[in-house]
Amino acid sequence: MPEKRFSEKKASIRKQSLEERLNEYPELKAKIETMLSIIENAGGDVEKAAEAERRIIEELRRMGNEVLHSWARRQHQKKEDEFDAKRGVNRKEKNPLLVHAGWKNRNSGADLHPRPPGARDSAVF
Repeated sequence: MPEKRFSEKKASIRKQSLEERLNEYPELKAKIETMLSIIENAGGDVEKAAEAERRIIEELRRMGNEVLHSWARRQHQKKEDEFDAKRGVNRKEKNPLLVHAGWKNRNSGADLHPRPPGARDSAVF
């Protein structure tokens, strides 16, 4: 089955109303409602354009940050789902590191970097 072209995808997105699309992203919808409240001066506490501008910019920055984080989570989930669907891919099990293997039996002479005789353990460990 051939892939949809960008313009075809765009046309299918346009069929939904803005409200329907925003309902799919409740965080974004809440941010837009907050911005509308600022624009409408719902609280009645903004009298100067500079204050309204500052609040809008602040809200846009927050919204941008949250939208990008949300986008990244969705992309990450998509990739996880793709790898889970592939056969032969096991991403749930970690391979032991060489350092961990040597650390378990520390006094057996299996140190990766031998210490001079009489040297003490590092304070970090």
